[in-house]
Amino acid sequence: MNDFMKMFSLTKPIIQAPMAGGIIKPRLAAAVSEYGALGSLASGYLTPQVLEDQIKEMFELTEGSFQVNLFVPADNGTPNDEDVQHWKQNLPLCDKASPFTVIKEEWDDFYAKIELILQCGVKYCSFTFDLPPEDAVKELKKAGCGLIGTASSVEEAILMEERGMDAVVLQGSEAGGHRGSFLKSKGESSIGLMALIPQTTDVINIPVIAAGGIMDYRGVKAALTLGAQGVQVGTAFLICHESYAHPAYKQKIISENETTTRLTKLFSGKEARGIVNKWMEDKKLDEVRSLPYPYQNTLTKPMRQQAALQNDPEQMSLWAGQGIRSLNKETSVKELLDKLCQENITV
Repeated sequence: MNDFMKMFSLTKPIIQAPMAGGIIKPRLAAAVSEYGALGSLASGYLTPQVLEDQIKEMFELTEGSFQVNLFVPADNGTPNDEDVQHWKQNLPLCDKASPFTVIKEEWDDFYAKIELILQCGVKYCSFTFDLPPEDAVKELKKAGCGLIGTASSVEEAILMEERGMDAVVLQGSEAGGHRGSFLKSKGESSIGLMALIPQTTDVINIPVIAAGGIMDYRGVKAALTLGAQGVQVGTAFLICHESYAHPAYKQKIISENETTTRLTKLFSGKEARGIVNKWMEDKKLDEVRSLPYPYQNTLTKPMRQQAALQNDPEQMSLWAGQGIRSLNKETSVKELLDKLCQENITV
C-alpha cells in the first residue's frame, strides 16, 4: 500500500473521475467507494443545495472514501458582441439559454460549496481548471480534508504541490472531457501521459495520479511502473450500469474507436476531448469563434438538452478518452474495478 492509498484510505489505487453534467450521481460514486476505490461527486453545474443532497446520500450509501470536486473559477475574458451574435444566430434553441454569469457569481458559488464541504465533514476534495485559492486551501486543511489538484504539465503540478495539495491528478492528452490546463505554453499543453508521468514524478514529492486513456489493468500497471501511485478513470465508468450517461452516449462509446475523438471548444469554449459528431463537423470552421468558457457552454446547453431528449447524439457533447476501442459492452462498477485491478499490482 503506497502513500496515496494510505492517505485516502483506499484498498484500490483508483479514482473514479468526477465528471460533471449529471452523469455521475451517488449511486455510481458510492458503488466505487464500496469496492475500495475513491468515488467522486462532481459539483460543477450543481447548486449548493443539490450538492448537499448528494453528499448526504453518499454518507447514507457508503462508509468508504469519497471526494467532492470543485471547478475553480477563472476569468477567461468577456466575449465580443460580434461573436456572441454570431452564435445566437447559428445555435439551435439559443433563445432558451440562461443569462451569462459574472465571475463574482462563480466565486460566490465556489465558496458556498467550500463551506458546505466543511459543514458536512467531507474528508476529501479535489480541484479542476486552476489553482484553488490559498484561503480555501487553508480552511480545508485545518479541517483535515485531503486535497487533490489537477495538472496537465510538470509546471502546473509543481504549482499544485506548492499550493498545498496532498496529491495531483496528472491529465494526459489521451483523457476525455475538459482539459485541466491553466498555464499558457509556447507549444502544446496536451502532453501524452507516458511522457508526462516520469517527468513529473522526478520533480515533485506528492503522489501523482495518472489520468488519460486508461481502461484496464495494463494501463494501471504502466502508470504505476512509470512512478504514479494511482490512476483516475473516467470514460470506462460512463458505460457502467450505475452511470446516468444517456443510452445514446453509452452506445457511441461502445461503438467508436481511438481515431474518432478530438479536442474541441465548440460545446463549452474550453478544450475537451469528445467523440466527433455532426455538430463538431458542421461547425469546424467556426471553432476559432468559440466564446470563452463558460459563455459557449451556456449558449449550447439548450441544444444539448434537446438532443438528449430526442436521443440524438449528433448534437450532444460526447466526452470520451482515446482508449474507447477497449470498451465494447456495458458493465458494472464491480466488474470494471476487478478489470482494472485483475493482476497483483505492486503499489
